[in-house]
Order: sequence, then C-alpha cells, then structure tokens
Amino acid sequence: MAAADDLRFDPWDPAFLADPYPAYAELRGRGRVIRFEPTDQWLVPHHADVSALLRDRRLGRTYQHRFTHEDFGRTAPPPEQEPFHTLNDHGMLDLEPPDHTRIRRLVSKAFTPRTVERLRPYVEELAGELVDGLVAAGGGDLLKDVAEPLPVAVIAEMLGIPEGDRGPLRPWSAEICRMYELNPSEETARRAVRASVEFSAYLRELIALRRERPGDDLISGLIAAHDEGDRLTEQEMISTAVLLLNAGHEATVNATVNGWWTLFRHPDQLAALRADHSLIPTAVEELMRYDTPLQLFERWVLDDIEIDGTTVPRGAEVALLFGSANHDPAVFTDPARLDLTRRDNPHISFSAGIHYCIGAPLARMELAASLKALLDRAPTLTPTKPPTRKPNFVIRGLEALEVTLP
Repeated sequence: MAAADDLRFDPWDPAFLADPYPAYAELRGRGRVIRFEPTDQWLVPHHADVSALLRDRRLGRTYQHRFTHEDFGRTAPPPEQEPFHTLNDHGMLDLEPPDHTRIRRLVSKAFTPRTVERLRPYVEELAGELVDGLVAAGGGDLLKDVAEPLPVAVIAEMLGIPEGDRGPLRPWSAEICRMYELNPSEETARRAVRASVEFSAYLRELIALRRERPGDDLISGLIAAHDEGDRLTEQEMISTAVLLLNAGHEATVNATVNGWWTLFRHPDQLAALRADHSLIPTAVEELMRYDTPLQLFERWVLDDIEIDGTTVPRGAEVALLFGSANHDPAVFTDPARLDLTRRDNPHISFSAGIHYCIGAPLARMELAASLKALLDRAPTLTPTKPPTRKPNFVIRGLEALEVTLP
C-alpha cells in the first residue's frame, strides 16, 4: 500500500481538474491501492483491478442489504437529507441483489433495445435541428445549444414527460448530481433535498396520470412491467425515472463537450474524422475513453478484500478511478494519444458487471447523432476561447464551450 500524502492527486485543485491524467500515471506508479485520507477512501487506479472489482460481489454500491449503519461502522445520513436518500437509495444504481436484480429485470422489460432503436429517427432529426440553429446563429455555446438539449429532450420523450414540463428537469438533475461529488457541502445537500422533493412530487403526479391514461412511453411501461406477479413500487418507479433522466443525459452532455474540446486540441484527428465519417463509431468510443465524463465510481467493501498484499477491510470505501483505468498503458497502447481508429478499446466508461449502464446503447446513439450532425452541417466549427471547466471531479465536464463558424 502507498500513501497519498505527497501525490499530485488533488480532486479540489483546479490545475488537477484541468488535466488529471499525469497525476493518475503517478498513482499507478505508486501501486495498486492507495489510501487517501481526505475522503477516507482507498484509490484503485489500474484497469485490471477496477474492472475486476466492478464485478466482485464482495463489494457493493450499498451495504444496507446486509448491515445497519452501526454494524458497518458508518454514521446514518442526517434526517434532513431523507428525501434525497429515499430517492437515491431506491434506484438500481445504489441497490444490490436481490433488489437490484428484481428492479433491473422489470425495468429491462420497458427499456428494450427495440424501444431505444425506435427513437433513432427522433434523435437524428433533433440533432440536425439543434445544429442548424447553431449554424444559423453563426455559433454559440455548444453545451447549451446542442449538447444539453439533445439528451434531455430524448430521455424526456422516452419517459413521456410533456414538452411544457421539461424546463426544471436539467436544474433538478444538476442539483441532485452535485451530491455525488467528494465531500459535498451542507448547502449542496440542502439544494439536492429540495430538488429531490420537487422532482419526486412531479413524477408522482405524472405516474398517477399514466395509471389512468397509459401512453406509449417508458413510465407507462414501468407501470405495466411485471414478472410472476412482481411489480415496481411507486417509489421504485420514481427513483428509476430520476436515475434514467440523470444518468441518461449527464454523461452524454459531458461526453459531447469533453469530446469536442478534445477534438479541437487534436486538429489532425478532427481533420481525419471530417474526411471520413465512417470513423464515427470508433471515435465515440475513443472520446469516451480519452476524457471520460465519469471519473470515479465508489464501492463499499462488504467483506475483506486483498489487493496486492494489502487488506482493505470490511466497512471501507474504494474509489475506482475510471479516468485512470482508461489511460492504463497495460491495456491501451500509447494511452495519452488520441486515436479515433482505435479498435481494441475496452474502456470502462459505462462501468461493468451488474451495474453496467443500461442506457449505454442510447448514449452511443445520441453521441453519434450529434457528432455526425456537427460534422455534416458545421464543418468549419472552431472554438472561440479555451473553455472553463466545472469545479467537479467525479462528473467531469465544462461550464460552456463557445464556438464559431468562420
């Protein structure tokens, strides 16, 4: 085991946030598991370990299916945060078997490949319309004008949320997702609680409406989904809808702007992509690897594990560093090089194991659609200035990406 006292790994340092990858290389050189006191976590930076631990049932996204807070040596969340934790803890992402298995099976009945594929014409048409608007204006903010509205509209359309109700979705999501950063503040928690209450109340009303008048949408599908008499509870439906909305657009928004900022900084690769649109599928995967929108995924240690001779005890929390794993030279040839033709690309940006992203096919479709629309309709797209990066580590993105079409 190595200590992290003198490392450049500092998830609150703007210089680190601007480019964490050299610090990741240093972490990998220090060992396979590194104790990090500021967050009371064990950092895991190597691809092989991250991939294996994502599949290891001795770890879990929760521990409450086996232990009380006291038994696990942890403190229960403050009572005033209950609305956030009720919403968060009933979603698939923060459950373990058997509840995770049951809910994912039921959700999968509504969230089918056919359901996703049926959205393709809508996704591609909307991507084209958004890019046309950017072109007509001579440029703008790629995040606000294209990257953000596309996945928000798509997942809202999929869920069956009326257009007139979609305004608060992104703000609610942003407030909730700030709780996933390291050591969130009390003010962050208060805002997340308020968003959780408002979002849950809205969805409770929408679910009641869909019970009376079912439609051809995912919420109606979640209401109807059953398996041997088992159904989702109302709270499980609410938590699932919020998870699908949050995960269904946060990653795509950030992957889009991270990807384009990467392309702008690699003009040879951008030129190759503009010349050959058949590279789009491998480009999507490489951009997701190169600057992944989710840098860290946490797991609780339910039973002692050993990593490279170091025992990580039950009750500890491991921080699986996706960004570091995706740049591990043991897996990726010349990982610091952007290569849009890279074929052997086992990145873990969509996680792995039982929590592998159920929305990965939809995210890939959206990323490819917006990339193609921008390549086709805005071939001279260039940035006007270096962007400001969000002061976040776990969910990595930009505040804005100003572009022009000279």
